[in-house]
Amino acid sequence: MARIDLANIAHSYAAAPSSEHDFVLKKLNVSWKDGAAHALLGPSGCGKTTLLNIISGLLHPTQGAVLFNGADITSKPPEARNIAQVFQFPVIYDTMTVYQNLAFPLQNRKIPKSEINARVARLADMLELSKYLSRKARDMSADEKQKISLGRGLIREDVAAILFDEPLTVIDPQLKWSLRSQLKRLHAEFNHTMIYVTHDQTEALTFADQVIVMSEGEIVQTASPQELFERPAHTFVGRFIGSPGMNVMPCTIDGHDLILAGHAINIGRTVTLPTGAERIEFGVRPEFVKISTDKGALPVTVEAIEDAGRYQIARLQFRDLTLAAILPDGEPQPSGTVGVIFDAENSHIYADGHLVEKRG
Repeated sequence: MARIDLANIAHSYAAAPSSEHDFVLKKLNVSWKDGAAHALLGPSGCGKTTLLNIISGLLHPTQGAVLFNGADITSKPPEARNIAQVFQFPVIYDTMTVYQNLAFPLQNRKIPKSEINARVARLADMLELSKYLSRKARDMSADEKQKISLGRGLIREDVAAILFDEPLTVIDPQLKWSLRSQLKRLHAEFNHTMIYVTHDQTEALTFADQVIVMSEGEIVQTASPQELFERPAHTFVGRFIGSPGMNVMPCTIDGHDLILAGHAINIGRTVTLPTGAERIEFGVRPEFVKISTDKGALPVTVEAIEDAGRYQIARLQFRDLTLAAILPDGEPQPSGTVGVIFDAENSHIYADGHLVEKRG
């Protein structure tokens, strides 16, 4: 296993980048703890796979250094980094059997046959491949081939890190939960350093101890899944994580009052805005918007009620503002004009997209 540090990493696919716009990765400084499970989360095109390929050695960064346990390995090829990588689509040997595919990385390292057999049997059992060990890989389904690819990445116990690039994309939805649980169990048992790239927030939040959220080549926030949900450091994180995402509405601040489209709401605290801030916004997740008859509640019009199965989402309108509220199970459906209040502890103020600290 290894601690991985990226020092001032930046990358451009242009031969001679002349401005920041030429860089798909802006200057980044990141550290991944030895033995921890991490996720890189963000929309397509934000730089996740580019960053992963720099760690693995498939790409040489335009600027900066890659360190494994403090040693600079930036110029080393993938085979010299002692890493395993699982890609979005299966990378296997079609003419080999499932057993041969799983055993191949160990045979190359001259591992004793008895140990190879034990590891293959154990991993095949965890991935539900035991009954297919003698079958040719070409005869397997797409999701079974990807499980073989996962197994090839997980079979070695001596790797510095295991890198996953959207590995569950081709997996049947019913199997995703099972495989994520198995990956978590393998991580807990072997303590591998794991980095998991995905655009799926559920995959990232259920897999990782720490999640790095990326947007347009930059790291927007690094935090635990709970902190990303409860305290988004940027409006992008608030909107991107959650279903539905955070309500973000333009506002102004007047002492203890939050002004939303001319309506004053006492938030019980002062907010010191940074000098020169151009855009002030109020952010609150739909989970913390409550229907209320309290005096001072924001009067809203119920535009629609959406049934999400486990809960209902009320789509609300106040003047030119739109917002969503998640209705508690069993609560009557509101209609017409109703009042809403916001949970003060879970309400946030943002200046130019960035979280403003609360003041008592």
